[in-house]
Amino acid sequence: MFLGLDLGTSGLKALLVDGDENIIAEASAPLQVSRAHDGWSEQTADDWFTACAAAVRGLGVDLSAVQGIGLSGHMHGATLIDANGAALRPCMLWNDTRAAVEAAEMDANPIWRKVTGNIVFPGFTAPKVEWVRRHEADIFAKIDKVLLPKDALRFWLTGEAVSEMSDAAGTSWLDTGARDWSDELLALSGLSRAQMPRLVEGSEVSGTLTGSIAAKLGLPAGIPVAGGGGDNAASAIGMGVVKPGQAFVSLGTSGVLFAATPNYAAAPESALHSFCHALPDLWHQMGVILSATDALNWLAGVLNEDAQTLTGDLGQLQAPSRTIFMPYLGGERTPHNDAQIRAGFLHLGHATDRAAMVRAVLEGVTHALRDSFDAMALTGTKIDSLMAVGGGSKSDYWLKAIATSLDMPIQLPAAGDFGAALGAARLGRMAATGEGAEIAVPPPVSRVIEPDQKLVPAFADAHERYSETYRAIKSLR
Repeated sequence: MFLGLDLGTSGLKALLVDGDENIIAEASAPLQVSRAHDGWSEQTADDWFTACAAAVRGLGVDLSAVQGIGLSGHMHGATLIDANGAALRPCMLWNDTRAAVEAAEMDANPIWRKVTGNIVFPGFTAPKVEWVRRHEADIFAKIDKVLLPKDALRFWLTGEAVSEMSDAAGTSWLDTGARDWSDELLALSGLSRAQMPRLVEGSEVSGTLTGSIAAKLGLPAGIPVAGGGGDNAASAIGMGVVKPGQAFVSLGTSGVLFAATPNYAAAPESALHSFCHALPDLWHQMGVILSATDALNWLAGVLNEDAQTLTGDLGQLQAPSRTIFMPYLGGERTPHNDAQIRAGFLHLGHATDRAAMVRAVLEGVTHALRDSFDAMALTGTKIDSLMAVGGGSKSDYWLKAIATSLDMPIQLPAAGDFGAALGAARLGRMAATGEGAEIAVPPPVSRVIEPDQKLVPAFADAHERYSETYRAIKSLR
């Protein structure tokens, strides 16, 4: 059997599969996010370890046959570790935008984009560590290692400070084309290679499970732990998106459009992410919006409803109304790189009811994903097949809107778990057995959501209004 551990923003999931990828057991443990100030988003590493132990024990089966473990996790977090292996402060998460000033200063120096192939976004690791250097100098002085969230989990499991290419590419310190740390960029951050984790590919062994942690989790000691992948790269492994033309759209807390590419194709001016994939000699492009289901859950909280109830009675897809929702609750990445922009409704009227507001939120996220789709097209990336994943993919209305906006069919996988946890388990299997990309096959398709051709022009017009609205409100702070 093979175990995938996926460290998400709202919980840690453990997925156990056998050699035929039948799901033997799955369990999860919740996590909370602390937002002490506007733009801040933090978690403590100890909470991850507690959640991991609870999820693995919650599997409730004999784990003696587990041969490999793979890791996945939310990217960009800055987990600062001292010389004794303890966290110096809470981890600043991917959607923490406090380092906007530091990121802008870094990005103004052309060397960052030249080496990494990406804009220095406020949510990336390097500007957040720079914020610590400026605002918490005593903590900065004690940094022995900077670890990404899933790599902090690995450190707890194995005692090894290791990262892999897909997650490391989101730090702003990786030479993405060379798949190695950049000593020049680290020096600009007041850091050295010695403070970085060792790098492996996602399918390689990064370390083995220690005896003490194995006993705590009910696992055999010495199990190999794979390099793993950042959450979206691991999802791509689980979805079988490992060849050019293959892509997926993820409707989770954030929204992602992910396409595998055979070569390193940097396009920082588009605010697309150009990262290493979790397999050797493979890269990907990724458009990221910071609030997808997060936007819907926000509205559900305001209306004192649950999200599924809000979206369950919308009926057939409608043409977008004049009401527009800008889904920028915590700023935006692709294509704007704007940490200060905030969400809002426009063109509300007496006739705007609950259903109209829900549709506007779904349409706003849809338009934001269309921004990423258009940005990819401008770089020459061609998407031949698109599969949906994430909690938001349970809404047929939302998927129909996205398919119509992109004018592209969206495939839904058959019942089962084909996301980051499965991708992590597959990477764990690769590390344990020496197998490779051939086991990262796409899941069977249960059905296809076709675009509504009659509404394609209406969604195109609405997207243009959405884009004009961003340009109009950009100067309002």
